[in-house]
Amino acid sequence: MDYHKLAKIIIDDVGGSNNIKSVTHCMTRLRFTLKDVSKVNKEDLTKVNEILGTVYSGGQYMIILGANLMPTYNAVVKDFNLNTEAPINENLDEPLKTKWTFKNFGGKILDFIQASVTPMIPGLIAGGMFKVALILIVTFINPNFAKTSSYLLLSAIGDAPFYFMPIMVAYGAATKLGGTQAYAMMATGALLYPTFHDLVSQLAANPNLARQSLFGLQVKVLNYGSSLLPALLISIVAYFAEKYLNKIVPGIFKSIFVGMGTIFISGSLGFLVLGPLGNYLGQIIASIVMFLSKTVGPLAVGLLASILPWLVMTGMHTVLSPFMPQLISNPGYDPILRPAFLLHNMSEGGANIGVALKTKNKKLRSQAWSLAVGAIVAGVTEPSLYGINLKYKKPMYGVMAGGFAGGLVAGLLNAKAYVMGYSNILALPIFENTIGAMIAGIGTSILVAASVTFFLGTDQKNNNDEKLPKIDSHNYSNSSYVAICDGNLEPLSQVNDKAFSSGALGNGVAFKPTGNYVCSPANGSVTALFPTGHAFGITTKTGEEILVHIGINTVNLKGQGFDILVHQGDEVKAGQPIIKVDHNYIENQGYDLTTMLVFTNTNGKEVHLKDAGKVSVGTIINS
Repeated sequence: MDYHKLAKIIIDDVGGSNNIKSVTHCMTRLRFTLKDVSKVNKEDLTKVNEILGTVYSGGQYMIILGANLMPTYNAVVKDFNLNTEAPINENLDEPLKTKWTFKNFGGKILDFIQASVTPMIPGLIAGGMFKVALILIVTFINPNFAKTSSYLLLSAIGDAPFYFMPIMVAYGAATKLGGTQAYAMMATGALLYPTFHDLVSQLAANPNLARQSLFGLQVKVLNYGSSLLPALLISIVAYFAEKYLNKIVPGIFKSIFVGMGTIFISGSLGFLVLGPLGNYLGQIIASIVMFLSKTVGPLAVGLLASILPWLVMTGMHTVLSPFMPQLISNPGYDPILRPAFLLHNMSEGGANIGVALKTKNKKLRSQAWSLAVGAIVAGVTEPSLYGINLKYKKPMYGVMAGGFAGGLVAGLLNAKAYVMGYSNILALPIFENTIGAMIAGIGTSILVAASVTFFLGTDQKNNNDEKLPKIDSHNYSNSSYVAICDGNLEPLSQVNDKAFSSGALGNGVAFKPTGNYVCSPANGSVTALFPTGHAFGITTKTGEEILVHIGINTVNLKGQGFDILVHQGDEVKAGQPIIKVDHNYIENQGYDLTTMLVFTNTNGKEVHLKDAGKVSVGTIINS
């Protein structure tokens, strides 16, 4: 199969590379965000044998490729200069874009800010931790190092991500909007241009200097280094300016006037309106945080740390991330968010310690100690949260109590983060002269979380004692396919999901499950395993590839209700449990738990499966 040839056919039939804003993929589909969907030649696409079908939904044009997906995606990326986005986590038919309404306005704004800031966070953390290393050297090893040229140049490396943060924000914002990143970055970069920056220094030294103007309009001279909101506003204007100019400028002149006009409009407005407005909005945010810090500051840190485990579970904690760099910029420190995030991680680890000290189960004790170290030292809390604290329920009270108590102590002692860093114990130097306050908060969080958890114990009987499903004791042949769960069979055509019911993803069968385990359909190996637990792939001993998808749109649960029992690459036997499913929880969340078994690649073999009747795990279903 020539995947490069297939890639060219697809690109041509979706209107050419110039019609593509970005491309990404999920488990089975190539997903294009197009400038003009009317240019798609659907008729020709459906004639291509390797293309299983096409769908347009949520602003994306999707081409279903099944087993041909990844080689085709790689060829598309390699052969064409396209913008790429992060892979989609197998959300088969939920719209990816929704209309703006009064009800979702706030959420849309926060989503845009979050997406704009996310690409720069690793850079800020890297710069922050680099500055921490320099602080440690000067403080504990060689104070005179601060007077050397090496320190000066190394400081520039650590400071660069913060000073040029607006340009990185502009990149993220333009990517999210679908505009040309370079235009937004250049227009934003003008605010950091050395000549303009020199004016800031000159005015600071001599406030009586003549006022600066552009087209006769006064320009407010401000230091925009490390700023966030001006870059967001400029990027929005750049996107709409580019969009408008593309409509009115004749095709032959687009390459000359669209880019030039875009940076002229957004850059000029950046100096005159957008920069000062963004600075003003940033001051409002800083004022609100400072007010909370001076009034209910300790209580605010404690309350945020105590509810963070629930925010993490819903993904809502990410909406707070963009405001951390804003606070580091103005007022120059973060007295609430970073302390609360770090103390939440400490309390997750503390609750694990309580479990380890309380339980008599050696395997659980070992796991709890391991996860405690991961949460406290590395700042990785999801395994602790989902693997123990939420799973055994009562430790969650310990997490909340530890977060609140630690936050209250750290807030009362006025802990502040002065640079970006990870939320783990190794990042203590980012609190600089308030490090003692943060150490006290950390100690309190761990001690209280461990003590409360130890006192309350765990609900192990509700989680550990359930027996695995019983299956036939004999070994299945490599040509046998078995029921993956207890329940009732139904034809794939009856599934309430077009991608499956149409047969576009392959032939197979659906299950209406009644048990809490989903098992391997055949002898083979686990060749695909989604971290959310809602889907996995098995390659059989005879080469067939099978996709098992648990429920419809259950990827939105982000792993809640699913417990993965194997690892990708593991050899498994027919009927071996792969995923434990909290049947009641998932259905109470409103999800259809119909589970699909689909052959994405039969390896040339004819497969006939039963599609009616009641079955138990291990029942042979091929005829």
